[in-house]
Amino acid sequence: MKLILVRHPKPLVAPGVCYGSTDLAIAPGQLEQTLAALHLPAGLPIYSSPLRRCAELAARLTPAPLYDSRLVEMHFGAWEMQPWDSIPRADIDAWAADMVHYHPGGGESVLQMAERIGAFYIDVQRQHAQAIVICHAGAMRLLTACHAGLPPAAMALQAAQAAHQIPYGAMLTLNPV
Repeated sequence: MKLILVRHPKPLVAPGVCYGSTDLAIAPGQLEQTLAALHLPAGLPIYSSPLRRCAELAARLTPAPLYDSRLVEMHFGAWEMQPWDSIPRADIDAWAADMVHYHPGGGESVLQMAERIGAFYIDVQRQHAQAIVICHAGAMRLLTACHAGLPPAAMALQAAQAAHQIPYGAMLTLNPV
């Protein structure tokens, strides 16, 4: 299966804030900038996280996007919308010590997110030879690991260890293996 992954435009949030699954608007001008930079093939199904920062882009790309809640970014529980600097160091260290199973802020573990992303991947693979997916950096890292054939725990570990270097509006193509 060929997947074209697109990260959402820059959201309207202060720098240094943990926002995971919080539903945020797109920062002014960022939707138009992202649309101008994207060159996507026509006629492919477009799946999207239902969060506004993805859904607004998907709705501009097709009249009938396929929203799937499994594509939502990781839920950071009590850490959501908190400055990273205000989260207790001991909590950050506990997460760093167990990136796969720890529940940051009492929210979702990377393994839980990997399992739902893996289920999404299997469902899309059964239905399409190619698709476009509008999602989040965490989902992109997990989809990449899943596409490489890794099981959920290995997906989670690879994604958690990968440096976050996916720019807003970036496109990544996963070719058939």
